Amino acid sequence: MATVVRWNPFRELAAIERAFDETRRVSARTAYTLPIDLYENENAFVLNANIPGLNPDQIQVNFEDGILTISAERVQPELGENARALVRESAFGRFTRSLRLSDSVDTNNVEAVYSNGVLTLTLPKTPESQPKQIPVKFTSPLLDSQN
Repeated sequence: MATVVRWNPFRELAAIERAFDETRRVSARTAYTLPIDLYENENAFVLNANIPGLNPDQIQVNFEDGILTISAERVQPELGENARALVRESAFGRFTRSLRLSDSVDTNNVEAVYSNGVLTLTLPKTPESQPKQIPVKFTSPLLDSQN
């Protein structure tokens, strides 16, 4: 036999509110890690970091003792007087990301460009650490014996 349950729209709204509350609790516990892509070619390391919503002067980049550190702070926008957040998944606050790179980075020629929310660092390698082509000389035993 089927049971009939009276429909209550407020019960459904309460379930939606509980889902939003759970989302807020999970996102508050989740630590933000700055997503990066790091590539290497013969001449340089290239790093792309997704940091949307900032101005270039809000981003700090340091390279010391082989450790590259990127740090910034994203301020949480103020809500209007009668507004309340339903879902907040964006990360706010101060964040830092450090990576150990080899000491072969030419720190005098590092370039940092911030465009469309992506920070691109080009970290050239020192000339000593770049691959070198070693020429092979040809000698002939016949030519050596005639001298």
